[in-house]
Amino acid sequence: VCAAPVVASYFTYYVVRPEGRRNFGDLIEPVRALPDVTGQALNGDVLPLPSLKGQWLLISVGSGACDAACQERLYFQRQILAGLGKERDRTEWVWLVHDEQAVPPELLPGLKEATILRVKPSDLMSWFQAPSTNELENHFYLVDPMGEWMMRFPSQLDKASALKVRKDLERLLRASSSWDTAGR
Repeated sequence: VCAAPVVASYFTYYVVRPEGRRNFGDLIEPVRALPDVTGQALNGDVLPLPSLKGQWLLISVGSGACDAACQERLYFQRQILAGLGKERDRTEWVWLVHDEQAVPPELLPGLKEATILRVKPSDLMSWFQAPSTNELENHFYLVDPMGEWMMRFPSQLDKASALKVRKDLERLLRASSSWDTAGR
């Protein structure tokens, strides 16, 4: 009876082999720094991507025309970040537009919190190493406060998988709380 817990633990470790991975997103190895390119905001201001350092960035990529799938991605992106509660100040919502299509005016009120930048698709494809712009739109990208792209999530989410993305972000924010502060 006394040896049963020890035998069970050895059996579990050597035979059952619990998986050590807890994250939903794919870790990017090696991490890739924000490229030294500039983006153009909707109001015409020019902003270099490296100036976004200092916050956790949840990035999505899409066409300015923003079809229904794009609108759903933006909705989930906003909801994931809103669900972080008090840690929301340490994150930023970024939407990178890869073309010259106009953003529908009815979307702009919902995008007040987002940083929207137009960036050349070739710059995005080389940074994210995607073969096409369609492949760029299939993911959310997470960049740490040091400006390193370090995680990728699928963008076709449902409520359950959006919770998994939020849990990954919560874990990262909790782990980085000793060295990362809110704001830039």
